[in-house]
Amino acid sequence: MAALLLAGTPVLAQHAVVRPRPQLKSPPKVGKSPQQQQQQQESRQAQRVAQNHLGDWLRRYKDLPPDRQRKALENDPDFQKLPPHRQAQLLQQQQRFLSLPVRQQERTLSRMETWEHLTPEQKRQRTQLNQEIRQLPPPRRQLLVKAIRDMRDLTPEQREHRVNSDDFKNMFSDHERELLGGASRLPLAPGDAAGPNETSSQ
Repeated sequence: MAALLLAGTPVLAQHAVVRPRPQLKSPPKVGKSPQQQQQQQESRQAQRVAQNHLGDWLRRYKDLPPDRQRKALENDPDFQKLPPHRQAQLLQQQQRFLSLPVRQQERTLSRMETWEHLTPEQKRQRTQLNQEIRQLPPPRRQLLVKAIRDMRDLTPEQREHRVNSDDFKNMFSDHERELLGGASRLPLAPGDAAGPNETSSQ
């Protein structure tokens, strides 16, 4: 009897009905309402305004006493369009700017003005370049920054010649010279290579 049962098992298995499992439907994606889309667009636009006008704000109010500078910024119509967290960030940047020596403030404003006049693609390249430079060991980073600063008054042709010179080939690795080449093709403000603006956390 046991042998018959075992022999019959495959036959039963061959004729077994396999029922398909019910497919679970994923919940429908909920799109953003027109009001949410408009708010997001306005927020992005306001942040672009802030980025493009931060240097202008600092230049405009830098001769006022510190307390009046803060009040003037808070009353600025473009500033008031920003979301609260962005307003707080700008006020912190303004405070750090006011704590700098006068000469450093001037260099910062010059650097910010250069940043404001970059194209979107140049800004993307500049941001990526800064990120890669910051990942270098401190001694190499300092050497690279000094080399970039020394190129700020050179013509594009002179910069390219220096990057490809034997001195630079002996001093820098291939990757470091790639970074120098990228920096040499971007507009450089006086004392540049520290980032788009010193008042930010970048």
